Amino acid sequence: MHTNPTHTSLVAVGDSFTEGMSDLLPDGSYRGWADLLAARMAARTPDFRYANLAVRGKLIGQIVDEQIDVAAAMKADVVTLVGGLNDTLRPKCDMVRVRDLLTQAVETLAPSCGQLVLMRSPGRNGPVMERFRPRMEELFTCIDELAAKHDALVVDLYGAPVLGDQRLWDVDRLHLTAEGHRRVAEAVWQGLGHDAESDWRAALPPALPPNWASRRVADARFAKQHLVPWIGRRLTGRSSGDGRAPKRAELAPYAQEPRS
Repeated sequence: MHTNPTHTSLVAVGDSFTEGMSDLLPDGSYRGWADLLAARMAARTPDFRYANLAVRGKLIGQIVDEQIDVAAAMKADVVTLVGGLNDTLRPKCDMVRVRDLLTQAVETLAPSCGQLVLMRSPGRNGPVMERFRPRMEELFTCIDELAAKHDALVVDLYGAPVLGDQRLWDVDRLHLTAEGHRRVAEAVWQGLGHDAESDWRAALPPALPPNWASRRVADARFAKQHLVPWIGRRLTGRSSGDGRAPKRAELAPYAQEPRS
């Protein structure tokens, strides 16, 4: 891979991780690692273009149906695909179907772009993660196999211990904080062959664990604000992304500077 390559376009495909939750901007929208990456690329390349088709809550089947053909038609220099993790977190998950759909997505995107980027997604440390870890690792094995077959780049976020640190995860325990998204953007930036601007794998400073009372208050708040609504959507077949359009549906010029 060349050092500091020039990319003229980026298309991001996926779910809430790529949409940018929970990197909240003052206007109530979400930024996230893909926007940060696009801003860096745009700063180096005149007339750089960017699309972000990701929508929160999407399963891999929905990503294939709604985003893959659209992304392939854009013929971008770089396409990022992160999907399937929402499937693995469902109580019932057909991993054979997930693998088949992910394969379909990669086989469509890889020939259509200059560089396809896949990821081994980060996982927050904790008991919930342990429950779903076998499925996640099965998904990551599939990603590695597809990348080797189709010459895709794999950014291994799962293999970075710092991204399991609970301090890099929002109160919903499902989405990265602004600092977490910044580190993901840096990881992809370096994976594409650019000079490092920071050490995205660097551990956070040591911190005392919260006391029992603080943990119970945080657990109660999490259950009320996030867990109960999430269970309600599962029981009624709804998704947080129902009826929501992508934030950047067109491959268009992008010149916004990242937030400091």
